[in-house]
Amino acid sequence: MTTLDQTLITRIVEAALLASSQPLTLVQLKGLFPLDEPIPDNAVEAALLELQAAGAGRGVELVEVASGWRFQVQADVHPWVARLWTERQTKYTRATLETLALIAYRQPITRGEIEQIRGVTVNSNIIKALEERDWIRSVGHRDVPGKPELLATTKTFLDYFGLKRLDDLPPLSELRDIGELEPQLPFEPVIPAGNVGSESTSDQPPLAPDTPETDIDTDPASDPALHEHPQPNQDPHGDDAAAASSEHTDEQ
Repeated sequence: MTTLDQTLITRIVEAALLASSQPLTLVQLKGLFPLDEPIPDNAVEAALLELQAAGAGRGVELVEVASGWRFQVQADVHPWVARLWTERQTKYTRATLETLALIAYRQPITRGEIEQIRGVTVNSNIIKALEERDWIRSVGHRDVPGKPELLATTKTFLDYFGLKRLDDLPPLSELRDIGELEPQLPFEPVIPAGNVGSESTSDQPPLAPDTPETDIDTDPASDPALHEHPQPNQDPHGDDAAAASSEHTDEQ
């Protein structure tokens, strides 16, 4: 049997990561090399380190997120690359960010606890949209009267914002205002390099807009410069006004 050299192994790993539409785990990458084509121990790990080092100063970088390894566009060139997607996008509202942040930092948390902290009723459309986007999920029920549902974030949430684990979230003590989440956790997420020009997976519905509370200044208007998904062809719903009107009734 012929043992593959490290240069070829690195090229194979690089090609697989670029060809895949999803992050690849170490197990998946090692599975590319069958027993009849043995590779040295830790050869895949060495390839990943080499590819990471090679990305310094380039337009793409290799990073490890919750679901595995992927190539993604470097943050400093993202504004230019994002111009490839000109579709009108729905902007995240302050209430949506607050709800998502509370789930991320206080999980597992019930809807009632979110409402207690925010001081306003949570629009059902926000919870539903976050669940449909697979950013949050039910992880059980709190053992109190009524058995309220416990909510937590998912691997998809971590992947979307380029995080490997929840510990990578910025310390809550550093966030004096919810608006500070945006520069630290970019809500214009990095674009996976392997998906540039590929078929869109953004068939998930955009997050439902949230009507501003009386004590919070927010602009739910669409912002074409804000891309809420790293892939193209995401079309926002045209019923923003109806959803906003519904939420206004809920939060009254």
